Amino acid sequence: MTSYPKFEYVRSKPLREAYRLIPCQHCGADDGTVCCAHSNWSVHGKGGRIKASDVYAASLCSICHFQLDQGFLWSDEQKLEIWTAAHKKTIPLLVSGGHWPKGIEVPQL
Repeated sequence: MTSYPKFEYVRSKPLREAYRLIPCQHCGADDGTVCCAHSNWSVHGKGGRIKASDVYAASLCSICHFQLDQGFLWSDEQKLEIWTAAHKKTIPLLVSGGHWPKGIEVPQL
């Protein structure tokens, strides 16, 4: 039997709310629908009905978030590329804007 280390999840309402403070990091929309779009990949803690850790998210508008989660316009490879690019833009913007909550480690990009 293979043993895996326990995944350390971050659950933080202030962090999830911070994702709403910047425009969509895919299309640029700033329309009031931007939210915390969690990673859909197990490497970030996603599994079954468990969302990825809150630190593995991107600021995406409702349209981009829908396409990422349930849409059919993007291939699986495109979804990963789009989410990764948005995540890599989101985290530095939240940190530099002073929106990243104190006491929560910033993920490596």
